[in-house]
Amino acid sequence: MKRLGFWTSVFIVVLLFGAAATWLRFFHGLGASTNLSDRFPWGIWIGFDVLCGVMLAAGGFTLMATVHIFHVKQYEPIARPALLTAFLGYLLVIAALMFDLGKPYNIWHPVVMWQPRSVMFEVGWCVMLYTTVLALEFSPIVFERLRMQRPLRIIRMISAPLVILGVILSTLHQSSLGSLFLIVPGKLHPLWYTGLLPVLFFLSAVATGLAMTIFESTMSARHFGRALEKPIILGLGRLLMVVLIVYAVVRFQDMFHRRALAEAFQSSYESSMFWFEVGLTTIVPITLLLFRATRENPLRLYVVSILVVFGFVVNRLNISVTGMERASGVHYFPAWSEIAVTMSIVGMGVFLFTMAIRYLPIFHHEQAA
Repeated sequence: MKRLGFWTSVFIVVLLFGAAATWLRFFHGLGASTNLSDRFPWGIWIGFDVLCGVMLAAGGFTLMATVHIFHVKQYEPIARPALLTAFLGYLLVIAALMFDLGKPYNIWHPVVMWQPRSVMFEVGWCVMLYTTVLALEFSPIVFERLRMQRPLRIIRMISAPLVILGVILSTLHQSSLGSLFLIVPGKLHPLWYTGLLPVLFFLSAVATGLAMTIFESTMSARHFGRALEKPIILGLGRLLMVVLIVYAVVRFQDMFHRRALAEAFQSSYESSMFWFEVGLTTIVPITLLLFRATRENPLRLYVVSILVVFGFVVNRLNISVTGMERASGVHYFPAWSEIAVTMSIVGMGVFLFTMAIRYLPIFHHEQAA
């Protein structure tokens, strides 16, 4: 009998805890399964599973726009893995949202009950439509595997409009997630509340999408025995440096004009988390990328990509959790069931990505063959 590997065992344990948390959530409600309350209604199921999940899937629209709209064909070999990450990411975001909604069986209401003045309504429609677009963009990979030529030809005929629609929808809701927090000026801490939140959310999504592409390309090459596309990784590293610099300039000039920089030098929990986030998202990675030795070394770019991804995850959690705690008057820490659901969703994403890499023509040379 074949022994289970270490990570397979960990995955099974995580899924078992996730199943127990799922039972607790849907049979006993949010009150019994979370540390949420009326004073603090959003926790990691929104802050991490949704806000971070959508951001981490941004490599899809970034690479698809680069390859199919701007015709930068050198990045075509990694477009499919990025598309796979985006598709799985949005599916898992929707799954996570079902846990957070008080009445998940009413998720279809925005389809027929329109609220055009609501930012959340716009986000819901964009996520729903973009997930549909991702499914259509991903379908040729499945059709190739099943050798279904007729539907493959039909999808390829409409591929250009699909890519353009996907980029528009993704741009709209990546920025609109930031707009959700514009309605709480008295609750979100000044270090994070700004009218430029939609712009900052979009820029951070592009940066994270590039970093995630570097990360997943390196990991795929290492764990699936594939050659690392070094010129592509180096090109992504240069693009990442430019986007991070633009993000840093926009953010700090905004804080200067809002006179919010003084808050960053206060002795407080919020200022400590702010500098932790800024160090990971701008100061350390930009400093490293300014050196040619970093930009021309795939392993060092891999380390930088981890810093950037982790830093922007901290940024999203700072906005949704850290920045909201003082005004709410409570200190939020997720219950074990919240953590279990989040870990099981992440684990399922890794599992599905691995299965897709193994059984579908995801990589460029397989597509050409």
